[in-house]
Parts: sequence; C-alpha cells; structure tokens
Amino acid sequence: MNDFVRDKLTEWGLLEWIETFEEEGVDEESFYSLEDQEIAELIPKVGPRSRFKKRLKLLKKEQNTANPDTADAPAQVIPSPSGTSNEGKRKSDLQGESNQQQSPTKKKRLAKGPGAYSEEIIQADVENIMRCVLKKIPDQGNNLNDFLRRKIHDLKTDKREVVGVFGQTGAGKSSLINAVIGLKKFLPSGSISACTSVSIKVEANMQNSNYEAIIEFITKEEWRDELWFSINFRLEDEEDDSEYRDIDEKLSALYGEDWKEKSDLMDAKYFKEIPEFLLSKEKILTTDKAKDLPEKLIRYTRTKQDNAEDKGTKRWYWPLVKCVTIKVPNADLLKHVTLVDLPGSGDSNKSRDKIWKTVVGSCSTIWIVADINRAASDKEAWDILKDACSYMGNGGQCNQIHFICTKSDPHSDADDTSRTGIHDFILKRNRQAKKEVMKEFNQLKEVKKHFSEESFKVFTVSSVEFLNQEYLNQEETEIPKLQEFLQELNDCHKETLNYVSGARGILSLIQGASRRGGSEIKKDVCTILEEKMTDELEKVHKQMEETYQAFEKCLSDGVEKSESYCEKALESVINPRGSGSGFHMTLRSLVTHNGIYKAKTNKNQKKRKQKNLNMALSSYLTESIDEKFKETFPNEINCGPFNGKLNSFSLDTKRMKMDPEYEDVELQLEFLNAEEIKMKKKLIKIIRDRKKKIYSSLMTTVEESMQKCYDDAKGIRGPDLLNNMRETMRKHVHDSKNIMFKNAKKVMLNQLRELRDDILKDLKETMQESIELSLKTDGYSIPDVAEELDMVKNHHEELTGSAEEDQ
Repeated sequence: MNDFVRDKLTEWGLLEWIETFEEEGVDEESFYSLEDQEIAELIPKVGPRSRFKKRLKLLKKEQNTANPDTADAPAQVIPSPSGTSNEGKRKSDLQGESNQQQSPTKKKRLAKGPGAYSEEIIQADVENIMRCVLKKIPDQGNNLNDFLRRKIHDLKTDKREVVGVFGQTGAGKSSLINAVIGLKKFLPSGSISACTSVSIKVEANMQNSNYEAIIEFITKEEWRDELWFSINFRLEDEEDDSEYRDIDEKLSALYGEDWKEKSDLMDAKYFKEIPEFLLSKEKILTTDKAKDLPEKLIRYTRTKQDNAEDKGTKRWYWPLVKCVTIKVPNADLLKHVTLVDLPGSGDSNKSRDKIWKTVVGSCSTIWIVADINRAASDKEAWDILKDACSYMGNGGQCNQIHFICTKSDPHSDADDTSRTGIHDFILKRNRQAKKEVMKEFNQLKEVKKHFSEESFKVFTVSSVEFLNQEYLNQEETEIPKLQEFLQELNDCHKETLNYVSGARGILSLIQGASRRGGSEIKKDVCTILEEKMTDELEKVHKQMEETYQAFEKCLSDGVEKSESYCEKALESVINPRGSGSGFHMTLRSLVTHNGIYKAKTNKNQKKRKQKNLNMALSSYLTESIDEKFKETFPNEINCGPFNGKLNSFSLDTKRMKMDPEYEDVELQLEFLNAEEIKMKKKLIKIIRDRKKKIYSSLMTTVEESMQKCYDDAKGIRGPDLLNNMRETMRKHVHDSKNIMFKNAKKVMLNQLRELRDDILKDLKETMQESIELSLKTDGYSIPDVAEELDMVKNHHEELTGSAEEDQ
C-alpha cells in the first residue's frame, strides 16, 4: 500500500482500516477501482463503510473533473437479486447520499473534495486550538478573563437523540435492531422484551472496544416495600388472579418456587451473586465478543425459562433491575443515538415507573414494532400508542412515530412461486399493510391531538431479506431507510458546526478586545444594542403574556367541566361495567399504587387494560389545554415555542457587522451574533424540558390531592371490602372536587409564570453581560489570537462550504 491510500484513510477518519487495506494490497490504482462488494469486505461496519463510499464517490468526481477523458468510463454494477440492473447504485451509500440530498449545507461542504478534512479531525483540531487559547488567558482574575474561560469550557455539548422502541415479545425487535446496527446475531431472539418491566438501552461504546452491559438496580428500600405489598396481598387474596400470579412469578424467579416457606427475604444470602444491589451500585458485565454478552445478561432481563440452556439457572434477578444499558463498540449509527427497548406502559415500582416516564418523555422518535400479518389489528401495539401518546406528545418531545411492520418476507400464500412472483407478492402486501396501518392511525382521535399524519410513518421491513437478498434487494427491505434515518439523527455535522461557530465567536471577542481604541464607536454600538434588546425583550414578553392569558381561560373551562363530570370519571375506573366481587383485588392494587393499576393478563390469558384514576380525573383539564399547549410548545423541529417569538429575537448584529460604519467592532459583533444563536438554543432546550413538567403538573396535583383517599382506602379490611373502598373514594372526590381542580389550575399557571420570568431574566442577563464585556471592558491583558482565529475561520468555511458566514 502506498502513501496515497494511507493518507486518504487518515484524512477521512478511517485509521483503524489501514492495516486491512495494506493486507489486501490496495494501491492508488485499485483504490479508485473498488466496487461495492470489495468495499463491504474491506470495511464490514455500516457507518465507516458509508463514510468511505461517500468520500470515494466525491474523490472520483473530482478526479473526473480534473481528467475529463476518464469521465465517461463505464462503471460496474452488481446484479440485482430481483432482476433489476440498478442494485449497485441502490446499495451504494444509502445513508450518505440521502443526507446530501436533504442538506444543502452538507452538500456544499462535501463538494470541496479530497482536500476536505473529516468532521472528527476538524473538531479535534479546533478543540486543541481552544485548549491552547485557554492557557494563554492570564490567570489574574477579572470579569472578561473569567467570562472567556467559562465560555470556552461551555463550548462542548453532548448531543444525544433517544429512539424509543415498543413492541411485544415475538414482534421481531431483536432482529430489527441487529440488522439496523449491523450486528447479525448480537441480540438473540427474545433477549429483549423478555421482561415486562426493564428498560433496555442500546448505545455506542465510545471508551473501548468491549461489549458492556451496565445494570442499574432498584433500591433495597423499594424492594422491601414491594415484598411487604406482595406478602400482604398474598395473605388476603391467594387466588388464581393476575396480580397474585405476577407476585408469584416475581418471587419465584428470585427466591425459587418455595419462596412461601422462606423467612426474611431481605437476608443478604439471597444476593450473594449481586452484592452491587446491597451496596446500591451498578453491576457491569464486560466481554470482547458480541455473542457472549446476551448469555451473561439473560438472568437480569429474562422472565421465562424457555430455552434448554436456561434450565439450570437457579436465580433470575430481573425483579430487582431498574434498567440496563448495553454499549456496543464501533457502532457509528449509535454515536449520538440511544435505542431504548421500552415496556408498553409504566410500572408499579416507583423507580421503574419514573424511568419509563422520563425515557418516553425524552424520545424524539418512537418505533412501534408489530408483525406485518396483524399490524393493523394488533390491539396491544395500538394500545401502547394510545396509552403513551400524552407522555410522548405534549408531555414529551417526540416529533416522529414510526410504525414498523416486521417479518415482511413470508410468502407461503403467493400464487406465483417464481422469484419475480414472490418479489411482487411481498411488495404488494407491504403496500397494502401500509394503507391499513395508516387508516387505523387516522381513526385515533386522542393520538391525533398530539401527532399529525405528517409525523406518522409506516415501514415494512425484513431483517432476513436484508441479510440474504433472496427475493428483495436491500433497499426494498426498508432497513436502509431506518439506518439512513438514524444517520441523520446521529449526524455530527451540526454538533461540529455549533462547536466551531462558538469557537470562532469567542476568538473574535478575544481578538477584538485585544485591539486598542475605538471607544466612541463601542459606546455608540453598546447603546444601540441595549435599546434593541429592550425592544426585542418586550416582544417576547408580550407573546408570553398572551399565552398565559389564553391558558388561564382554557383551564377555567377545564375546571368547570372537571367539577361537573369528575364523579362520572371516577365511576368509570372504580366501578366499570362487568366488574364483579373479585374486582376488590384490582381496586386494592390501584389504591396501593397511588391510583394506577398496571395492565395484566388474567387466568384466561386475556389482558386487562391499565387503569389510571389520576389521569381519568384530570382528563377534562388536560383536554382543555391540549390544543393550545401543542401550539405553544410544538415538538416539530422547525417550529419554535411561543409562536416562534423567541426564535425571532435578534439584536441585528449579523447585519451590523456587514456595515462599514461598524468595521472597528466587527469582531465583537461576530461574537455577539454567535452568542445570541447559542443563547436561544439553550433557552429553547430549557423550555422543552420545563414544558414536560408543566403539562404533567395537572395529573401530578390531582394525584397529590387523592393521596389521603388512597391511604384510607388501602387500610380498609373486613366484610363488604369492595363497597367500602368505593364509598371512601366517592366521598373524597365529592368533598374535594371544588378545591382539587382549582388547585391544579393554579399550580400550572404558577409554573407557566415562573417559566416566563426565568426565560426573560436569563435572556436579558446573558445578553447584557455579553454586550458589556464585549464593548465596555479594557482588554490590555488579552492575548493576540489572530493566527488561531484564521485557522478556525478556515475550518468554519470548510464546514459551511462558503467563505461567508452561513448562519
């Protein structure tokens, strides 16, 4: 291998593959001639391969431009399994090409050709520059020096997108995730979703090349409380009921089937293999082979001992597990993305329930996975969507739902059994499945309050065909579409650009401050900017005040309806149609778990729907504000909160820095422009996080108001237990309804007011500090960073693909 190949791989951030290219004897001539299959053998990982193919394509384009005589040379194409002749193109750079089409900025950046640095190299270079600049700033304390140090430290942020994956066992989630992340047998069938309560995260291991599982346990106190409830419930209601069978399954897994005969179930001897549980620490499982990790992990995630190799396992620890994080090395698609396999609903354990709500609320995308043969009619899949939609929508940050129909490859019903016939049969069924699923979605009125048709997409995938390509090419399996989507989420271009833009702004401020003179123009510009800030802040304040008034009106209507219909809502939960005398066990579970009865399967294998009394009682309040809340705090990427007024806040520094009149303060204006952009992004993130708490406050306040009722009801014993519990709850709701809902309204309005005040205060103080330190501070002790500024400018221009600021 010559220096050309080694240099290109280094430049493109593919150092780890140099040895492979050298072993295969790839020189400059063969480098240009590499075909898709050869590239796949040289670079088996999807992410690096995609990056290599993208760069190679651009390199060839530049080579053809420089040597027109070679531009018309024919390209070899790998034959398509489906008989088409375009497979090579379809299979080439599925992620990269799509991103180029959708991102004009990236297109310009990549078009710079073989001289372009990879983003990893650019980021590393600029980080090194900023470390050196940090050392140059004098130690003697003054406001500007302290400010600059803080700004440099705050440059780097860890962007992470969360994709929640729902679906019952057998839906094909393991195979789907394996195919998407490019590991054929990493997660064996049933290795995830085998436990009904444990959330399992899958993300990239950025520290080393091991496969790791980090297991987080519930606390000893939480387990002691669960034991107390389990044993007391068993003593009262030892019947073949779903609640009792859940308890028996859980305790049998951990203590053995003879758990009823054992005493002191908190004795340390039962936890000898997991001392981390007793010490409130995480347990970390590590292996250098992908296939070994699921075998080690199985006891912490599995509820059923279905496999022969499981039979010898004495203890299963999943009842004690809160969540598991699996870290995968060299998983480029997961560098900034976490896939989370989620239970279909919250959990009776407070810790696991909190994790579930937090994770669901943090998902920017939800994947609902269902077998294609029953996708449109899969009640459990649709129930998941209906039950979780408020946590994902107004109560979360989800902007896309992907309904993924798996196992699209079976073809036993095909009349024409030729390869072409089977190919056409599969594609026709896929189209029909998409139509049926979309039709079902459009009938879900409650879900559509939170999500539009544009945010709901249907995919029909086949992990088997993606690997084998017997009847479909890879593009037709739609796995590449999901990979492409993850690549877009994972794309570090924006993160790198944000870092470099911020660094350029800081260096502009340092260099501007190091210049002498210009005191008059600085004073004039400072006055202009302060007046402009006052005007812009007033616009934001006015919009926020209008929003507050609108919510007050909506909530007043909601309070009125709640007071009128709350008793009806109560009856729908505590006395539903068809509930018999055995319903006291369901009600006992509900009051014990603060108003929530988790969905369970009864002795006839019929799943009982989850009941949430707090949600039912607060439903008229949430319905009253749903539309306004979605309008005020949209989850869509291109929409800003408060009707976009925060996004449109501007001190007009971008225009001013182009004006020759302000040439002497151009660098300070450059910094202020970058600071304004960064500040707005920070505030939008704060609003996004705070709005989740604001939305959930209605149900939380109702739950707090009902707490005494739950405590009283769960203490009831003796004859006529069911009716006595019901009467206790009826009396509490009747007596408190004129206070409970008004209090929920008050709490939400207070939180909205606090959000308004905090945002305006933060915006004003941050920009005021930046203006004063840019234009009113003596810079005699500030170092000259002209050279560093030029280097960062060059990197910035390479990222934007333009010599001009592209903000």
